[in-house]
Amino acid sequence: MLIEINPNNIDERLITQSVEALKKGGLIIFPTDTVYSIGCDLNNKKALNKLAAFKGIKLKKADFSIICYDLSHLSDFVKHIDRSTYKILNKSLPGPFTFILNATNEVPRRFDTNKKEIGIRIPDNNIIREIVKRLGNPVATSSLHDKEDTILDYFTNPYELFERYDNKVEIIIDGGQGQLEASTIVNFTNGYPEIIRQGIGELEI
Repeated sequence: MLIEINPNNIDERLITQSVEALKKGGLIIFPTDTVYSIGCDLNNKKALNKLAAFKGIKLKKADFSIICYDLSHLSDFVKHIDRSTYKILNKSLPGPFTFILNATNEVPRRFDTNKKEIGIRIPDNNIIREIVKRLGNPVATSSLHDKEDTILDYFTNPYELFERYDNKVEIIIDGGQGQLEASTIVNFTNGYPEIIRQGIGELEI
């Protein structure tokens, strides 16, 4: 199903429809401030396995990030961060960054893995942030493309995404044309920022 949501004039009924799909274990494709992404309810184990299957991997091998509404969700999933790290996150988010941080025990419990780090995203996009806010917990997410793939035009066009993925997900949200460049990935697990992938975001320290 393809639904259109204007990020500057959000229809709450469509947000509710998207949240209900997530609560029922569905996958949704949604816009961010970079490329379109796919996600599910972080609190739904069946949905997490479904998201892993979509990517062609086992959940314990998955490298999903989580999308939060704001930094208040961090303490549930991320170990204590120092003041300087928090300042950088607070300055950069919402924005086109994925910050890799040391994870609490909640993360391996959710993902059936021993992973000790987690990617955190707070996109500068009202649609997905409103969905997360209404859901009440983060959304587990992954890019539609694989790391080795070039981000082709169809990854940015919701109508082409609908043609490719309508039979694999519950909802595809048309929030306008996406970007051709992904988020900047910054690793903070060693206490200092290390850029793993330079994307749209320009980190200011």
